[in-house]
Amino acid sequence: MSQVKKVAVVGSGTMGNGIAHVFAQHDFAVSLIDTSADALKKGLATIEKNLERQIKKGVLQESDKQRTLANIRTFSVIADGVKEADLVVEAATENTDIKFSIFRELDLHAPPTAILATNTSSISITRIANATKRPEQVIGMHFMNPVPVMELVEVIRGYRTGQATIDTVLSCCRAIAKTPVEVNDYPGFVANRILMPMINEAIYSLYEGVAGVEEIDTVMKLGMSHPMGPLHLADFIGLDVCLAILRVLHDGFGNPKYAPCPLLINMVEAGHLGVKAGVGFYEYTPGSKEKIVAARFSNRQ
Repeated sequence: MSQVKKVAVVGSGTMGNGIAHVFAQHDFAVSLIDTSADALKKGLATIEKNLERQIKKGVLQESDKQRTLANIRTFSVIADGVKEADLVVEAATENTDIKFSIFRELDLHAPPTAILATNTSSISITRIANATKRPEQVIGMHFMNPVPVMELVEVIRGYRTGQATIDTVLSCCRAIAKTPVEVNDYPGFVANRILMPMINEAIYSLYEGVAGVEEIDTVMKLGMSHPMGPLHLADFIGLDVCLAILRVLHDGFGNPKYAPCPLLINMVEAGHLGVKAGVGFYEYTPGSKEKIVAARFSNRQ
């Protein structure tokens, strides 16, 4: 594989704008792609806000911010945004059909030598690769949220991913000051195979009346030194995303221990998705990640 200089990111949401941010900050030419003009505008605003936060912390200078923003171009059409890319990172909704559709389009329009990566947190890389004619160049790059802050990237090798693709992506991760960990393509990979059952068990503890929201989170924060309790973390991830990952694990392994808690299913169906909806296990200040109070559950179980 040739050296990666130009990166396209498909999806300008929470993960996509974060991925674009870190590549642009490290002087890659970045194409940020989203079919929604409003989403692109919001994504760029988030990047600028996060750069300002880095300046206030003394990590960056104003000139670094301007350089980073200058490295990003926006596109509303995939074909236009990926035509010169060396690496494409898909960061769209965690939905199998959507990802298959995007990868078929990427395969048509990205250069033949381009690596096609997905930021999926649980969907099989091998299945995604099968939607293309270049499965040896398809790989998983599972960034952690928030991308500009978190050091880890799970690099997932699909069944047919080539070693040259692996080596190039590992090198790219290091070039953006991330620590890559190579893992194999099984449901949930490593991070979510371990994390999601813990979150699900915390929800079951609430569902079964073992303890309240704040009590469960406090036990895990103070007793296990977790920076954030599992229920609060679930709100940040998005309860719909947690449910989707648990269903991938349950379907992939056929093991009842991965079955999502009925309370989680009900909350998602009710639209109580966490921070992005303003309410989940906690209630949040509108338009903010600041929690106000734990939600009441006595009559919802």
